[in-house]
Amino acid sequence: MCAAPVLAAYLESDPARKCEQVLALDDHQAAPLQQSMPGQPGRPDRPELIHPAKVRKRKLGSQAGRAALVHAVAHIEFNAINLALDAVLRFDGLPSAYYQDWLSVARDEARHFRMLAGRLEELGAAYGDLPAHNGLWEMAEKTAADPLERMALVPRVLEARGLDVTPGMIERLLDAGDTDTVAHLRVILAEEERHVEIGSRWFAYLCRLRQLDPVPTFQALLARHGVVVARGPMNRPARLRAGFSDQELDALLTAG
Repeated sequence: MCAAPVLAAYLESDPARKCEQVLALDDHQAAPLQQSMPGQPGRPDRPELIHPAKVRKRKLGSQAGRAALVHAVAHIEFNAINLALDAVLRFDGLPSAYYQDWLSVARDEARHFRMLAGRLEELGAAYGDLPAHNGLWEMAEKTAADPLERMALVPRVLEARGLDVTPGMIERLLDAGDTDTVAHLRVILAEEERHVEIGSRWFAYLCRLRQLDPVPTFQALLARHGVVVARGPMNRPARLRAGFSDQELDALLTAG
């Protein structure tokens, strides 16, 4: 296995070229990097990154409002490409299936970004036109030292939130008559379930390897990093399909 093509995609800053390189990767190229990781993945100069509280919320009744929502989701998907590639490159000593799983996630995220970039163009906008926040990548940096923490706090927290909030987005967009964006979000929602399940599966694997009980370990990691999971409605059926247990979900609701 050779990590060089994966690293090249990770460092590519142009979104279109990054997606092209990721989609060309083969499973046999899914390998950890045998040298120090770069400080940052490749990303374009825009969008401007601001504090999450300063990201303006817009109503979906206007084309500009719908473009803002699509831009926000596209930004998440672009970051998710880098996150999946980072999970492949950063952590050594795991089974080959782990690297292949996360390379498959990177390919999915690249397709998602392409879909949303195309939809943005239809709405008269482009990726980078609006400011965005960097919360997803900040959590990646906090979990860079330990694959168990990464599996727990990125797919099982940040990406799992997408399972909770996307159905509400779809409902609001349907009310606004935007069936084209809804079609893209339905594809993304279905495939993100698998991504969260991959995180759940490898979190459970690492817990077994270290003889840890997954439920209290997950709770302890949430507390250590000050993470609150239960914000608003929880998509319990999707989370169960994505590898959460009823015990975990009950604990999350109680903690929230």
